Amino acid sequence: MLTIFTTAKPFREHISIIQRNALKSWTLLHPDVEVMLFGDDPGSAEASRDLGLRHEPQIDRTEFGSIRVDAMFAKAQQLARHKTLCYINCDILLTADFATAVRAVQSARSEFLIVGRRWDTDIREPINFANPQWADLARQQARAAHHQRDEWWIDYFVFSRGLYGPEVPPFAIGRTTWDDWLIWNIIHKKKPVIDATRSVIAIHQNHDYGHHPKGEQGVWRGEEAARNVRLAGGWSHLRTIADATEILHLNGLRPNSGRHWLSVRRVLDPIRRWFLFRAWNPAWFFVLDLTRPVRNALGLRASKKS
Repeated sequence: MLTIFTTAKPFREHISIIQRNALKSWTLLHPDVEVMLFGDDPGSAEASRDLGLRHEPQIDRTEFGSIRVDAMFAKAQQLARHKTLCYINCDILLTADFATAVRAVQSARSEFLIVGRRWDTDIREPINFANPQWADLARQQARAAHHQRDEWWIDYFVFSRGLYGPEVPPFAIGRTTWDDWLIWNIIHKKKPVIDATRSVIAIHQNHDYGHHPKGEQGVWRGEEAARNVRLAGGWSHLRTIADATEILHLNGLRPNSGRHWLSVRRVLDPIRRWFLFRAWNPAWFFVLDLTRPVRNALGLRASKKS
């Protein structure tokens, strides 16, 4: 049915709890789910043994020590038992709606990439998976938290084997940009990218950034994050969940017509910025007044801020 692969942070304290919660939830999705854990970080071997996962400790890393996205995606596709794979961050809980969504897309498309938005949730304790209601309780907790991240936060990628090849740059996993590039790459190839947000509640278990020596700033603005941007080829090679070509509804796939407005906005936004920053004079106020109905329709508002 599905091969899921990931890499984990060292299994310590709260991070250990939420990673074991996530990994266990994946094993319960379907009797024919394979889970692979890459990397030799402390606790990975023990967690793999306890949960019955396939452990692949040897994987290429960047010069800074982070696992490389290209290496992990290539090795997972080589080793996977199934034709459909899923990379997912190791703090995401999944329930039965995820497996249902994957099966729906598998039956409708021969090649695809599935992505979706997540729900941030505070989970501090090990989940009691012996409770038959654990999944319902987790989803209720996520809805009650009412914190769904926007389209820039991409935590899972379900894709058909072979969709990603040697073109994937040696990104550092867990930093910025690589996830947006993975979507851009498939759109650039003119393959289906499917937004499963309306069909899947992907539950992100909140955590701190203690795994990085420089904390949150090191993850988002450190040297590896800047390197990832360079490897991606700049901002023109980044796309988000909102750029998906199709949306998975409970009754099937539909085209994502809203993505065309995004394309128009990307063309017009540099023009808007030039008007407002480089040529700020009274004449432009007249132009802005004339174009206000069109700009409002496209969601573009004049502002002195970028």
